[in-house]
Amino acid sequence: MIEITESGQDYLKQLLDKQDCDGIAIRVFVLDGGTPKAETCIAFCRPGEEQEDDEVFKFTDFNAFIEKKSEQYLEEAVVDFAKDSMGGQLTIRAPNSRMPKLSEDSPLDDRVNYILYNEINPGLASHGGFISLEEVTEEGIVVLRFGGGCQGCGMVDVTLKDGVEKTLMEQLPQIKEIRDVTDHTDQENAYYK
Repeated sequence: MIEITESGQDYLKQLLDKQDCDGIAIRVFVLDGGTPKAETCIAFCRPGEEQEDDEVFKFTDFNAFIEKKSEQYLEEAVVDFAKDSMGGQLTIRAPNSRMPKLSEDSPLDDRVNYILYNEINPGLASHGGFISLEEVTEEGIVVLRFGGGCQGCGMVDVTLKDGVEKTLMEQLPQIKEIRDVTDHTDQENAYYK
């Protein structure tokens, strides 16, 4: 799943040793996984801070806990430390963090995000707009938020019904409803007023 190079392990061990905490580990996770805003993170993980469903990887000098919901975004990820004239830099390359490998078994929110960022948002970008996923409920309700030129736009109902809802529900029949939670009274950046 995730590779931590030898130099990366050495560097992380040095950081962990400075924490003066027996049993301290690292925890790796991805914020906003499956979106262009995805950020891969490594944090200190004191005993008891790990989550129940985290997967543990044992390295020579420390353990790494991997957040369960981030696993798919961390496939083929590499953590490395490269020395340079300023000391060095820890890098995390996670090629699947922004666009995970999707399958029929992928979570519905990942598949919705994939369609939003690859099919819907590129068209809205010409108007300075975008749509982001807020949540997918257990009942199959997709909750969206419009931003940029789409927030407060006079054509938002047409965009939602004829574009977004149609596209998502055709490709993902398990979706029962699409809801927009955007405050459209703010028309400051609206493309059509």
